[in-house]
Amino acid sequence: MIRDYQAIGCTWFLRGHQRKIPTYGQHKGVKLIGTLDYETGRIICTEEGAYDAAAFLRFLERTLREYPTGKIVMVLDNARIHHAKLIQSFLEENARRLALIFLPPYSPQLNLMEGVWKWLKESVINNVFFDHVQKIKQSVRGFLADVNERPLEVIDRLCVRM
Repeated sequence: MIRDYQAIGCTWFLRGHQRKIPTYGQHKGVKLIGTLDYETGRIICTEEGAYDAAAFLRFLERTLREYPTGKIVMVLDNARIHHAKLIQSFLEENARRLALIFLPPYSPQLNLMEGVWKWLKESVINNVFFDHVQKIKQSVRGFLADVNERPLEVIDRLCVRM
């Protein structure tokens, strides 16, 4: 989740001229679900109203549409929604094309999407005040469109080459 109030990050400023970032603390933001194609550097991301099993199911369906052929192996953390009963029948129906691999608990450093989220926050969110959630969404969409135009940079930054 990219929140309107989590915008403070490390920055430089002149002594005596500390930068002030306003906030109104309404806890609004953008809920994102995404995946990174390790081979191509392509990022697929969706915005959701809630981060629940139904949203995750929609994301899995979209992923299968985006990649109409071949086997997809998706590496995930152990969030509850990734194991929800709602998605079990879908996973069984699509077992030939879609496999979910779960990371060990407390290992975000192994999740490539965590690198995408960190990059996004550093690039467009940190130390910026968004007075409306639509402006956050525009900035997030712009960042994702931009990095998807530079897949080799995504691979260089986030993926380990063999």
